[in-house]
Amino acid sequence: MELKRVVVTGLGAITPLGNNVADTWKGLVEGVSGAAPITRFDASKFKSTFACEVKGFDSNAYFGKENRKMDLFSQYAIVASDEAIADSKLDLEKENKDEIGVIWGAGIGGIQTFHEGSAEFAIGDGTPRFSPFFIPKLIADIAPGMISIRHGLGGPNFGTVSACASSTTAISTAMDLIRLGKAKVIIGGGSEAPLAIPGLGGFTSMKALSTRNDDPQTASRPFDKNRDGFVMGEGGAALVLEEYEHAIARGAHIYCEMVGAGYSADAYHMTAPHPDGDGAARVMAAALKDANLEPKDIDYINVHGTSTPQGDKGEVKAILKVFGDDAYKLNISSTKSMTGHLLGATGALESIVCVKAIETGIVPPTINHFEDDPEIDNKLNFTFNKAQKRTVKAAVSNTFGFGGHNASVVFKAL
Repeated sequence: MELKRVVVTGLGAITPLGNNVADTWKGLVEGVSGAAPITRFDASKFKSTFACEVKGFDSNAYFGKENRKMDLFSQYAIVASDEAIADSKLDLEKENKDEIGVIWGAGIGGIQTFHEGSAEFAIGDGTPRFSPFFIPKLIADIAPGMISIRHGLGGPNFGTVSACASSTTAISTAMDLIRLGKAKVIIGGGSEAPLAIPGLGGFTSMKALSTRNDDPQTASRPFDKNRDGFVMGEGGAALVLEEYEHAIARGAHIYCEMVGAGYSADAYHMTAPHPDGDGAARVMAAALKDANLEPKDIDYINVHGTSTPQGDKGEVKAILKVFGDDAYKLNISSTKSMTGHLLGATGALESIVCVKAIETGIVPPTINHFEDDPEIDNKLNFTFNKAQKRTVKAAVSNTFGFGGHNASVVFKAL
């Protein structure tokens, strides 16, 4: 069968740099760090005491009393999807809502809800008194359900869980369903709210986080010699993906086309990436094949680039393996240097970065580069410290997760 074309017609985000796409993009282009000491709880006894928190978000003002029924990760999902739907200018009263779906990624889900409910039981008299919202608030798939309920969307609806690749998997699946004619429009994305005591404690004990507590804003240092781990982030991001003919028929503004996706497994280690970037290379090659593009066609890669010692090296090896000499013509950047690592939400946010790079001709930087790592090929253009202007006709976003889950997506200008 002939596959349908898929385009991006709406964007939404709530991030450590801003509570909408415009403010987030401005911060990224200007090279602003979202890192600061944690304010949500007392983190003073942890080895890492800082993170990239969402700032200035008033859930009471946004949701009223309904906020008690939702974990923060679901609230972020609704905020991001509301903006994306509004940006798309979809007239839901005129659409067949059964042809509009929601596919949403979260690697963890309602960890704060789980922590609070369990803690209340642990300090009580042993009588199991749990909120009736305890389970609905914490399950990872509740976010797409809540979005569909809010807007009455009756199409495909489910959550994807593939660690830090979760929201990339969500939008990739959305693209495929539209290609196959199983939906006209899908709101795809992801959200995460891991900044709770168990979240920080768990990642700290794994030695995955930077401990640069004296200087949080420079702690996320992808590809720098002195990088020492990632910085936790939170938030949500959404893209409205739409069948091309449907978008044209309603006169939609089209940002770009989504043309390919790839998936792979490292099949190597529970948390460590393959040292030679084997799975990362295979997933990029698969995404390019699906997009029917050659390495020379790509102008920009938004890399996973978490600022971990092994992960960054492996991803560079993978890029060189797939792109060869064309790798030196690319712009490469890790926007996690500014937003921190949004875990399951990171893929959707970084896909938005690719879309905006295509739209504006601006590649946001990898900030906090101070010293070259001799084990990394520094002839590559990592867009260090300052945004660069260039025509971006096609861009790739990479996401890799614990368990060896890898996903890459490709966007192209119309």
